[in-house]
Amino acid sequence: MGAKIYTKKGDSGKTYLLGGKRVPKYHIRVEAYGTIDELISYLALVIDYQNENKLKKKISIIQEKLFRIEALIACEDENIYKGLPHISEKDVKFLEAEIDKMNKVLPVLKKFIIPGGNIASSHSHVARCICRRAERIVIKLSEEVQIENIIIKYLNRLSDYLFILARFLCIDNSFKVQVWTEKK
Repeated sequence: MGAKIYTKKGDSGKTYLLGGKRVPKYHIRVEAYGTIDELISYLALVIDYQNENKLKKKISIIQEKLFRIEALIACEDENIYKGLPHISEKDVKFLEAEIDKMNKVLPVLKKFIIPGGNIASSHSHVARCICRRAERIVIKLSEEVQIENIIIKYLNRLSDYLFILARFLCIDNSFKVQVWTEKK
């Protein structure tokens, strides 16, 4: 029999950060890495609605980078932090290259689009919104503790990637993107 999933240590409304410090479960650091965890989980839906293995692999790579970010944000111990896997400018460049590849086949965007079109695209839009929320929380956290700028940059670029991915998934699956037209 495996280890029990419940420890009962969180029943008091507190949890441990990586390094041993106990904080309330509503602590901004917990909110930040919890939102990133939500994004990682939601990206699983984006993967599950893909038929193309190359795209599944790319999104899996993104999930792994987000796990790194989640651990870095959860860590309050400098010695442990140094030993964790980090992300780099290379990871941001990966997202930018993927954005550029998809953008080559997309029509120029001249109006706001309304999310939707197909299930895969819609899930990518929801993931984008979760990513934006994670970015806002991490920025707020960075006002209290030192956060590597590359983390904020990665989350910002990832939300761009997810927006372009949502558009790409509509075109790739022969669905039309719905544009917002202001009606007076």
